[in-house]
Amino acid sequence: MTLGLTLLVGTVAYTLTNYKMVTVMGDSMRPAYPPGDQLFAERIDAGEIRRGDVLLIDAPEHFRGEPMLRRVIGMGGDHVVGEGSQVTVNGKPVDEPYVRHREESVMARPYDVKVPDGRLFLLGDYRVNSNDSRFHLSDRSGSIAASGVQARVPADSAAPGVLATLASLGIVLVLAGVGGYVLGRRDRRSLSSWTSSPAA
Repeated sequence: MTLGLTLLVGTVAYTLTNYKMVTVMGDSMRPAYPPGDQLFAERIDAGEIRRGDVLLIDAPEHFRGEPMLRRVIGMGGDHVVGEGSQVTVNGKPVDEPYVRHREESVMARPYDVKVPDGRLFLLGDYRVNSNDSRFHLSDRSGSIAASGVQARVPADSAAPGVLATLASLGIVLVLAGVGGYVLGRRDRRSLSSWTSSPAA
């Protein structure tokens, strides 16, 4: 039981410290992240951000209300160009298998920007319906401060899966320990009752 409690408490504490639950709001990250999806997002520092990361970011100057999920296309110093459905970074086309619907928003116009240092150029995966860097080009080339990043959605679910398994194992060990303790007390009571019974 002690081992189970240690495992359970340790796993919960680690998860709360390093991850947060995110509920997807809106259509901007479809189809990979549809509205209503619940995700484990890992807390990261600005220095851990990479192109292609899906970030939970707080940027009240662009996104009013709750933090939003957006994908990193360009980082500080990058030259980002977009026209139609094609995006290039530093002269190289970006491979975007996560973009299933290639139509562009009629409100988006072509862009050719250099991302300021310490900032990020972000796009939604569902480009036809995403409020992202394309619509704020007059404000520091549409970029968002990297310091506003709260967490990153892991590319796979391996880590959350391991944590869930460890927590489940902890619960099983605790229940097994409690069950063993209860059975042990019952057996001791039965033995005590038997030994204290008067002889026939």
